[in-house]
Amino acid sequence: MNALFPAPIELSGQASEPSGTLVRRRLPLLGGGGGLQRKLIAAAPSATPSKAPPPPRSVRVSVTDRCDFACTYCRPSHRDGYVDGRLQLGVWRNMFEGLKKAGVRRVRLTGGEPLIHPEIVAIVRELSQLGFEDIALTTNASQLAHLAKPLFEAGLHRINISIDTLDPKRFEEVTRGGNLTKVLAGVDAALEAGFAPIKLNTVVLRGVNDDEIESILLWAWERRMLPRFLEVMPIAEGAKLVREHLVPVAEMRVRLAPHLVSDEARVDPGLGPAKYVASRRDPSLRVGFISGTSDTYCDTCDRLRVSSQGVLRPCLATDDGVDASAEAIGGDLHGITRRIAEAWTKKPDGEVWKGCTEETAAHVSMRAIGG
Repeated sequence: MNALFPAPIELSGQASEPSGTLVRRRLPLLGGGGGLQRKLIAAAPSATPSKAPPPPRSVRVSVTDRCDFACTYCRPSHRDGYVDGRLQLGVWRNMFEGLKKAGVRRVRLTGGEPLIHPEIVAIVRELSQLGFEDIALTTNASQLAHLAKPLFEAGLHRINISIDTLDPKRFEEVTRGGNLTKVLAGVDAALEAGFAPIKLNTVVLRGVNDDEIESILLWAWERRMLPRFLEVMPIAEGAKLVREHLVPVAEMRVRLAPHLVSDEARVDPGLGPAKYVASRRDPSLRVGFISGTSDTYCDTCDRLRVSSQGVLRPCLATDDGVDASAEAIGGDLHGITRRIAEAWTKKPDGEVWKGCTEETAAHVSMRAIGG
């Protein structure tokens, strides 16, 4: 495990999201090799939809690329650098209005780690005031103990918490310095605030934490939470881990079979790719599985992604995108909707495109776009 997880690196405060005015400069799209990736997609006609897909209904918004963790399947280290030019609160409001005007109904806030953004509660409040049907957030919970109640009161509907192990030492290794005690306090605070059900996301890695999936399942169920187990995907740093550490969903189900009904796993319509199975003892309890490697789900994807710089990206597995920051800064709602339509035409054909198993995925920054 030590070879896989280097010793924790001191954060030196560089992960915190600064407040105040930010100087914006034009930057290339993230991920490295973006030009090559665009050439690869352009050279593969089968990846281009024969007709325009339906308008996006769901969006994942990366409010910051900064994170206080450096999980081994996401980042190479704490020192991998951050972008300049993150959007400010008033600009985000314009972006949100443009998204709503374009037909988006569901918003999920991500990062980096969204809770280190100094205005995250205000951002949630803006979304709530605009009347989106579903407002969700994915967090590592390191800052959740003091933010759970304010977020709930601001109008956040749902919360997902990433937690890959319940062992403190292992947690510190996987996250490169994370504090499990703080995360568990955040979980308790979210439960106390009234979030229900809370979804837990666990990336399962063979030889690292796969021996914990049963204990995590039962721990979550004891608290009436909804655990979800994810395959490590060959995207960003995960591309280096798949060969040795992938545990397919089919294997996870076999291991958990004594606790589950034998029914076929099913998705919750409109709420992402996870497929759920009920508990054998209590059908009100469920577990979810996300098979981003062994069985991709691009044909059902209705997601658009927005980076912290205002770049609209139609697919997690490429760096292709359309910059809508100028329109958002200028409050040009019609311009934002035009940019959204332009970005959506770049969405690969899900019938043939295989998402994070495509060659381009290894070059994408997972931290910068939020998974």
